[in-house]
Amino acid sequence: MLEMLRAIRATQEKHSNDLLEIKERLGFLEQQYASISTRLDRMDLRVLRIEKRLDLVEA
Repeated sequence: MLEMLRAIRATQEKHSNDLLEIKERLGFLEQQYASISTRLDRMDLRVLRIEKRLDLVEA
C-alpha cells in the first residue's frame, strides 16, 4: 500500500511540474500576443494616416 501511495505521489508531482511548465509557456504566449496586437493596432493607425494623406479615404 505504501508503494502505491509513493507512486501516486510521484505521478502527482510530475503532473504538477508539467502544469507549471504549461502555465509558464502560456504566459509567454499571452505576452507575445499582446505585443503583436499592439503593433498591429499601431500599423492600422499608420495605414489610416497614409490613406488620408493620399486622399484614398474621406478625412
